[in-house]
Amino acid sequence: MLNHLSLLAADNSNALLLLVFVLVAFFALIFLLVFFRYFGLWIQCVTTRASISLPSLLMMSLRKVSPTIIVRSKIMAVQAGLTRSYPITTKALEAHYLAGGNVPNVIRALIAAQRAGLTDLDWQTAAAIDLAGRDLLDAIRTSVYPKVIDCPDPKRGSTLSAVAKDGIELKVRARVTVRTNIKQLVGGATEETVIARVGQGIVQAIGSTASYKLVLANPDSISRTVLSEGLEAQTAFEIVSIDIADVDVGENIGARLQADQAEAQVRVAQAKAEEQRAAYTAAEQEMVALIQENRAKVVMAEAAIPLAISQALASGKLGLLDYYELRNIQADTKMRDSISGGEPTTK
Repeated sequence: MLNHLSLLAADNSNALLLLVFVLVAFFALIFLLVFFRYFGLWIQCVTTRASISLPSLLMMSLRKVSPTIIVRSKIMAVQAGLTRSYPITTKALEAHYLAGGNVPNVIRALIAAQRAGLTDLDWQTAAAIDLAGRDLLDAIRTSVYPKVIDCPDPKRGSTLSAVAKDGIELKVRARVTVRTNIKQLVGGATEETVIARVGQGIVQAIGSTASYKLVLANPDSISRTVLSEGLEAQTAFEIVSIDIADVDVGENIGARLQADQAEAQVRVAQAKAEEQRAAYTAAEQEMVALIQENRAKVVMAEAAIPLAISQALASGKLGLLDYYELRNIQADTKMRDSISGGEPTTK
């Protein structure tokens, strides 16, 4: 019985030792896997003084953060000396990564800004610009190396059309040199606004010029006028220069407008003349009707004469001799009228 119990105890102890051994081997395997996975990154952090521990690398994976991106970004910042200018912690890099930002692009932009002597850009500002959707690295490059944009945009038209005071159309193409304004990169207007403002300024400057010949003789005056208007206000760019690349003479808009105006005046005069002609025609017709009406009255009056004569004869107011004398006078009057060529007297 004792032997049986001792054998059973020995078996239990062996099983316990085996379980412990299996657990130790399992955890050791996990440690080796984690160690070998992050060992290279941890060695890089140690050798470059990036100050990222091995547990931190493990916790990054658990937080769905790419350790490779964070480590390489932190190493770039340390090696470039960014951490001496302003603090860039590992937590800040992880937070920017989790927010959807492009961590390596921000670090490279900060390095480029530091090399260019741009002291206005720090980590917080750079992260905000990146999260706003702006390409920060491209903005820094544009700030260091100004770029040239065409006005107008070639996609929307080849030239700007402006008319001087003498009515001559000028077709202008300009080139605008701009550099990025880091302070207004967040919330500042884009290239489209700059192009629109420059185009408006050129059209306004040409429109206020007395003659197109002045523009052709001195196109840089237009550039100076437009440049002095402060078109870069509230934009993400600073205008370095505005150069008139090409000026072509177009149509004589003033002469065409005058011709159109003269034609319109002719049409108005014709309409007024036609209106007067119609009024005169209507008045003439009214006079013709009035003449006919008066003639009818005369006929009616002449028709009443024989009746009046007969009544006068019947009443004795007119004698027979008097009647014949009246007839003789009428006959004599007709004869005189026929001899003189006048209109015969109506009976």
